[in-house]
Amino acid sequence: MNWEMLTAIGQMAAVFVGIPSVLYFAVQLREQTRERRQAAVNALTEQWGELTKALHENAEFPAIYLRGVQSFHDLDPVSKLRFSAFQNCFFKNFEGMYYSRREGILSADSWDEIDRTMSDFLAYKGIQDWWQTRRHWHTEAFARVVDDIIARGQKPTMYSTYDLKQVMPPKDS
Repeated sequence: MNWEMLTAIGQMAAVFVGIPSVLYFAVQLREQTRERRQAAVNALTEQWGELTKALHENAEFPAIYLRGVQSFHDLDPVSKLRFSAFQNCFFKNFEGMYYSRREGILSADSWDEIDRTMSDFLAYKGIQDWWQTRRHWHTEAFARVVDDIIARGQKPTMYSTYDLKQVMPPKDS
């Protein structure tokens, strides 16, 4: 055997060992990516659940919230503060989801669901008015997403089966 023959055999052996290693690495990378995406979705779902607890664990906040979606400006100062704090958390959560989508962590289907949810909320005048007071607290990229949703001019229907007049305080109080 000469050196050329040994070199050729060595190269062939490297190919036969190297290809399975590369394939194994690709499979592992794909699995880690899938696990990372699922962990991110789970974390966002948990954050969402924690956030919405305010709507069912506090007896008076749901009424403030329903009045606020109709008219942020008609809320009293304390109610504005509570509504605003809730909306800020809500929209920071949406913003985190937006960046997760941009980074490829959230799937297009998941982002479409979030977009529909945001569209339902942003159809209400009170939330649009609140957004104008706090838009500058968010990144410009996310603010454009929200502005684009508002510009669609969707009709507010999320609470259309609720009798929202029942939560409005009398005008003379």
